[in-house]
Amino acid sequence: MAPPNDPSNAIYSSPKPLKNDTVFDLAGGKLSVQNVPLLSEVPASVTFRSFSSVVKSSTAPPELFDRARSLSHHGGFLGFSQRTPSDRLTTSIGKFTGRDFVSIFRFKTWWSTQWVGTSGSDIQMETQWIMLDLPEIRSYAVVIPIIDGSFRSALQPGVDGHLLLCAESGSSAVKAAALGAIAYVHVSDNPYTLMRDAYTAVRCHLGTFRLLEEKAPPPLVDKFGWCTWDAFYLTVEPAGVWQGVKEFADGGLSPRFLIIDDGWQSINVDSQDPHEDAKNLVLGGTQMTARLHRFEENEKFQNYRAGSMEGVEAPSFNPKKPKMLINKAIELEMAEKARDKAMHAGVFDLAELEFEIEKLKKELEDMYDDEKGSLENGYTSKTKDTGIKAFTKDLRNNFKGLDDIYVWHALAGAWGGVRPGATHLKAKIVPCKLSPGLDGTMSDLAVVKIVEGSIGLVDPDQADDFYDSMHSYLAKVGITGVKVDVIHTLEYVSEDYGGRVDLAKAYYKGLSKSLNKNFNGTGLISSMQQCNDFFFLGTEQISMGRVGDDFWFQDPNGDPMGVYWLQGVHMIHCAYNSMWMGQFIQPDWDMFQSDHCCAKFHAGSRAICGGPVYVSDSLGGHDFDLLKKLVFQDGTIPKCIHFALPTRDCLFKNPLFDSNSILKIWNFNKYGGVIGAFNCQGAGWDPEEKRIRGYSECYKPLTAAVRVSDLEWDQKAEAASLGEAEEYVVYLTEAGKIVLTTPGSDPISVTLQPSTFEIFSFVPIKKIGNGAEFAPIGLTDFFNSGGTIQGLVYDEAAAKIEVKGEGTFLAYSSVAPKKSYVDGVEVLFLWSGDGKVQVSIPWNQECAGISNLTFVY
Repeated sequence: MAPPNDPSNAIYSSPKPLKNDTVFDLAGGKLSVQNVPLLSEVPASVTFRSFSSVVKSSTAPPELFDRARSLSHHGGFLGFSQRTPSDRLTTSIGKFTGRDFVSIFRFKTWWSTQWVGTSGSDIQMETQWIMLDLPEIRSYAVVIPIIDGSFRSALQPGVDGHLLLCAESGSSAVKAAALGAIAYVHVSDNPYTLMRDAYTAVRCHLGTFRLLEEKAPPPLVDKFGWCTWDAFYLTVEPAGVWQGVKEFADGGLSPRFLIIDDGWQSINVDSQDPHEDAKNLVLGGTQMTARLHRFEENEKFQNYRAGSMEGVEAPSFNPKKPKMLINKAIELEMAEKARDKAMHAGVFDLAELEFEIEKLKKELEDMYDDEKGSLENGYTSKTKDTGIKAFTKDLRNNFKGLDDIYVWHALAGAWGGVRPGATHLKAKIVPCKLSPGLDGTMSDLAVVKIVEGSIGLVDPDQADDFYDSMHSYLAKVGITGVKVDVIHTLEYVSEDYGGRVDLAKAYYKGLSKSLNKNFNGTGLISSMQQCNDFFFLGTEQISMGRVGDDFWFQDPNGDPMGVYWLQGVHMIHCAYNSMWMGQFIQPDWDMFQSDHCCAKFHAGSRAICGGPVYVSDSLGGHDFDLLKKLVFQDGTIPKCIHFALPTRDCLFKNPLFDSNSILKIWNFNKYGGVIGAFNCQGAGWDPEEKRIRGYSECYKPLTAAVRVSDLEWDQKAEAASLGEAEEYVVYLTEAGKIVLTTPGSDPISVTLQPSTFEIFSFVPIKKIGNGAEFAPIGLTDFFNSGGTIQGLVYDEAAAKIEVKGEGTFLAYSSVAPKKSYVDGVEVLFLWSGDGKVQVSIPWNQECAGISNLTFVY
């Protein structure tokens, strides 16, 4: 029995709901909202019930349930029935045509993205939610497929404008004929409030997840970090990681967190000795049929000896070697693809191709043997400490400020799960069965390989033991968190485990318990998780996750337009996914490479995304000048206080290949708002080919209009008062100019070349002593100049500003100040007739980089 007043277990009951307490009406085959038809030709088997009639009590905190109840008339639940029970039920919930919508659908098992259209037939398979524009009542409505009992649902396109709802259990043994609350609908006059209120209502109903506002994000959310993936892929090992961290430190930008990605684990394939590690893995794909055979690190990391990277006895390491291995592995992969293509074409004589493959394999093995020898000879022992524990300790001792070290693992342990008999856990090889809904998604190597190898699934009854066994060991050896990847394999193997909902619940319960016990409740980044199962069932404790597909420095399937075309796609993933994922988790816009030709394009978005900034730079591949526009000297970042979202005028547009729309995202700093405009045109989803492809005709300059009204000031309590100003100064980061604007002014126009951007910082103008008008902009050395301002106080004749960082501070001042002071010492300032006032700010080491700046009038 729960103790009294235990909020985690309390049931908060609502008063008896009012009758007919809803703005929705389902009658005569029409679902209407405030007398505006939302869906027509609704089958008689479809039902609608108001929120109040369904949700009588909730385990949610009272303030959340009160919020949901106060808006209960704005929402309700759809259900439906059929005659014959089934494990997969599909029905039309009605049709709509000629109405703008924006939606999110899964284009791969793991990843989702934005899609727009005007009818129910326009949506894509595996749609996670759809928002419809209701200009007749200046409102928006959302339809969210949810979970009902053991069934999970998604939307699908129908014919003649019909919108289909598909519910599936994932097990032929789990059937139903009726589902009373399998989708939720909600209406609001604000699209961002709509998403928050709708998911609050679903949270109160399901009780299986918590909203982001109920949780703390990981401490790395406002820091700079490095991930090893693109630098090494599966060749990652201690000397290379050490070299990478050292390069950042030598460049004056020490990472505050490190992610050791895939390649550190003890894995092998079924044909190998069950206790030996797989050898010579390089590229992603080669490891996808391998399974975890022990929880400890692999030999590469086990062989590390404490102190071996310090001083003249450190092992030699060639920073060019990872790329050499990767390039050789790519040669081998291409040769194998050529052989497979020839086989499929009916070619019988493959001797020449086979000879080339064996030759490349031998060359790769020889390169590995050379590298292995040089490293093993160098790992001389100064103490008895060995392995990853010694390595993490040495990293922290030598690179001060490295707060967090995370490692990667798949939800099932490794890509192929856990090898049966290799650990104390009950695991068995389970064949994979894909849902028919995934037929509408993009072909994916990872899915092909996982299906080929099946999954070594730990019995769900041992999920608690499984995660605690992995994580308790990692915590003991100095690891502070994990990046959990390959999350949606569970839906492939749920047939004999009560279906996908029950299997997911067991695994996420075990993961959450281990996260609380071993990583302070926050040390986890979720990835490859962009399906509603995860968000509805897995986010009770998890508070941060990826909102985009991987950063691809080039198209892995060939690059017909050069390296540019996939970069804008990544930003669209992140911006629109944040509309719903940001309700559950802190959006993570993923790493990028600072020396990529589109690195600045990515950096501009990361600067205002509201999440962490981290890179996957290869050794020797750093642009420190660019990174220093994102990161303070102490490894923290000038982070926005919200998560970035598309502006209202972008919601129902296609900023990828309509040849017209520019992506605009909004966010807030402590003392102003920020709009980022990005020309992302040039690539996107092709429904016929079921893949993301280039649209070269759209890769061209475009013009955008930016207004102060693009900022949704009411979405953050701390920002609400900033939206009440009569006049604002706007600083254009790339143009380096300032503009004055009011809520009634004409929009600011900007023309952007493909894969370029502009950031607009809006700061309220304040009238202070002697008729002066003033607005602090911040350090212009940073993309997010407003994020450098930590404090602001006005008195009758002065503006007092706390600013973090080093560089040129810019403010708008209608007249020249009389004096300026930095940390109490009078300093020179430069004032120009257009209102710019500038002061040079040093890095204040004693005060964590914060200086006190005062302008006196």
